[in-house]
Amino acid sequence: MCGIAGEVVTDESERPDLGAVERMVRSMYSRGPDGAGHWSEGRVALGHRRLSIIDLSSGGAQPMVDDELGLAVAFNGCIYNYEELREELSGRYEFRSTSDTEVILKAYHHWGDAFVDHLVGMFAIALADRRRDRVLLVRDRLGIKPLYVADVRGRTRFASTLPALLAGGGVDTELDPVGLHHYLTWHSIVPAPRTVLRGVTKLPPATVRVLEPGKPPRDHVYWQPSYTRRPEHADWTASDWRHAVREALRVAVRRRTVSDVEVGVLLSGGLDSSLLVALLAEEGERPSTFSIGFTSRGDVEGDEFVYSDAIAQKFGTDHHQIRIGDEEIAAAVGDAVGSMSEPMGSHDVTAFHLVCREVSQHVKVVQCGQGADEVFAGYRYHQPAADAARREAAAVLREAFHDVDHDDLASVLEPRWLTNYDVSGELAARHLGGPEADTALDAVLRTDTHLLMPDDPVKRVDNMAMAWGVEARVPFLDQDLVELVAACPPELKADQEGKGLLKDIGREMLPLEVVDRKKGYFPVPALTRLDGEVLGLLRDAMSSPAARGRGLFRRDYVDALLADPNGHATKAGGNELWHLGVLEMWLQQHGIR
Repeated sequence: MCGIAGEVVTDESERPDLGAVERMVRSMYSRGPDGAGHWSEGRVALGHRRLSIIDLSSGGAQPMVDDELGLAVAFNGCIYNYEELREELSGRYEFRSTSDTEVILKAYHHWGDAFVDHLVGMFAIALADRRRDRVLLVRDRLGIKPLYVADVRGRTRFASTLPALLAGGGVDTELDPVGLHHYLTWHSIVPAPRTVLRGVTKLPPATVRVLEPGKPPRDHVYWQPSYTRRPEHADWTASDWRHAVREALRVAVRRRTVSDVEVGVLLSGGLDSSLLVALLAEEGERPSTFSIGFTSRGDVEGDEFVYSDAIAQKFGTDHHQIRIGDEEIAAAVGDAVGSMSEPMGSHDVTAFHLVCREVSQHVKVVQCGQGADEVFAGYRYHQPAADAARREAAAVLREAFHDVDHDDLASVLEPRWLTNYDVSGELAARHLGGPEADTALDAVLRTDTHLLMPDDPVKRVDNMAMAWGVEARVPFLDQDLVELVAACPPELKADQEGKGLLKDIGREMLPLEVVDRKKGYFPVPALTRLDGEVLGLLRDAMSSPAARGRGLFRRDYVDALLADPNGHATKAGGNELWHLGVLEMWLQQHGIR
């Protein structure tokens, strides 16, 4: 896990701006506090910040250059099957390190662009093929590792964070009306390739982009599982599915123990993270576990320690219980917003930021349960799709998930920021209407997992963990597990008010009170009901000269939110003022006018 950056020049008579690459790398110190490196040749420059997880020696340093093969690479992430690939390739190549990075170089040389098909893991890769004068930008199948791209004076720049691109300078920071439409429609989710800035895009998940002189960038989508029933599963019973999914999840968890440092677990006490601890225990592991709790307010409980303590005790983990008082929240909000690559309106972003602060004092790597709800139909808005006709998928998602209708945005945004049509509804409908999704729920889960999720829980965990130099691994987004569950009959997933299949597995391994509890989230009562210092932060941001000068939101709408800060909720149960305030604070923290 690291941070990468670079620049590719189109005009062969020019050279990359090495100063810009250095500034981008410097801005990502927290993603890789263990070292930094730069490499440049011809029209390509690569930069890297290192978090040492595999091959802690200097042999694993990046950018990694192989002069014999004519290749250079900067890579962020982890290739979980690197040892198997190394063994497969060792007859053809001499390896000089024990790192997964070197395996990427050899794999590309051996298989060409198809090397990505052989990688199991999370990754963002920038690979320079010096002999063929081409650069590949690659993102993993589920978009776990980010890669932002900007065109700056005809040069392609890329980095692991959007603020790193801003640090390089010259980026068009005009707000993008389409990105804003997505942000407000989908409670702050802006799917790739968009961001809220006109001049910055994201490489979509499961994509290889080829950059060659004199040619436009060429994208290739290399993976998309089918959400249809397969002939080989025709005679499978619910028990067969349960056994197959449990085994696939066991493999996913085992893969994510690959490390030369200790691997812990973020343990909320919910079903998903508790399963990770149980499966690690079956592998003979007793990991360090970390749970966070906040001050309760009224009928809103601030912690779920009764469940996380039960799991830690049952499986004998080295457990760390983190208690956060209300007096810490306001400062933590500011720090969390500053650590966001893009504005994120979920209040549990701050919780992740705080728990990873504690984690960083003990371990460099943690497994966590993100992705399970999207893959196994765990959210409330999945339930209506379970009973809907296939043709009704778009209408169901709109009703259950969209915060605001397109026409209502005219009361939120100033006219110059409005789009001419419902760009978010059209994007969702196009994705939902695609082939190879048998039912409405299949279509909704595919859209949630492959379009929306990379820019919600996945981005949240990456940003907040990397703010403290922690690598977060997500077993529920293992490519083989996702492919298997995509083919599973949707009624098995939607059963028991969601995640039925996973709950049945949980009952075989966990205390029943953990499995059958009411679904919870990171509870942060000080952010679910806004008052005190936190409300003051939002008032200051929304009333500041910067906000007024930007002219993004209608003043009558903002004034109404400020007059009744807890009286306006989104469909997902969020706070409208919070969503708008996070966006404005993020713009101000990153100097965007």
